[in-house]
Amino acid sequence: MNNSINKNLVKDFLVNLQSNIVETIEILDGKNFLNDSWQRKEGGGGNTCILENGNVFERAGVGFSHVIGTQLPKSASDAHPEVTNRQWEAMGVSLVFHPHNPYVPTVHMNVRFFIASKKGEEDIWWFGGGMDLTPYYPFLEDVTHFHQTLKDTIDPYGKNLYTKFKNDCDDYFFLNHRNEPRGVGGVFYDDFNKKDFNHSFEFTKSIGQSLLNAYLPIVQKRKDEIFDDRHKQFQLFRRSRYVEFNLLQDRGTLFGIQSKGRVESILMSMPPLVKWTYDFTPKKGSDEEKLYTDFLIKRDWISD
Repeated sequence: MNNSINKNLVKDFLVNLQSNIVETIEILDGKNFLNDSWQRKEGGGGNTCILENGNVFERAGVGFSHVIGTQLPKSASDAHPEVTNRQWEAMGVSLVFHPHNPYVPTVHMNVRFFIASKKGEEDIWWFGGGMDLTPYYPFLEDVTHFHQTLKDTIDPYGKNLYTKFKNDCDDYFFLNHRNEPRGVGGVFYDDFNKKDFNHSFEFTKSIGQSLLNAYLPIVQKRKDEIFDDRHKQFQLFRRSRYVEFNLLQDRGTLFGIQSKGRVESILMSMPPLVKWTYDFTPKKGSDEEKLYTDFLIKRDWISD
């Protein structure tokens, strides 16, 4: 096993990935991102790129962070007691795009690298990440395209990996208190250190680089769909589920807060507008009901 670890190579890739995605979205939206560099007192820093009230996106956030510490927050050490009392570094790119048009789904992606070191002992490291889609008025062909792109990306690394990571995504992005999925899933993986560093790094690069191919064709197809206030109000209502998941369950949010990360950057994933409607029930036979009956279910999107 080749465990020759090159942290700088990972960092360079992540910085370039952020830059490439930002430049592409600026061309699509027609409005530029604000670049906000920041430093973390405990060690490290990052760059948050944020676009608000654009032509296509109400909010698009693409963040790079590289944070360093000597004591892991409880949320991480509970899951990985073997890295307690080690110096650690965590770096990654995380993004969330919230569109204006309710026919365009929200997308989330994250790719990250973690390494913990102790003098005289072997480094402990892994990659993690994935992406998922949260539609409001979905089209089966769009969901199938998203999942097929991810499967095509992952298959060269193992024919069973897409199914495993798709199921892991379904399990992770599930609102336990609502007993419903957040969206139509995607792939999710963590603690990934298969074969050697280079193999695991190449896999993670493939995931990060597939975001634009998986998502942009959907945006291009749906961004000019006609919608009215009913569609917008339902989008705002469904966004409340997004907020609930991020604040109550998301491990990345918890890690960022507990590790004293920059709160503005951690919470850039929140939609700018959202509403909670008491005991909402969609009308029978409506497009809103179709979201629940046909899409917020565990399903093989490619075979179906």
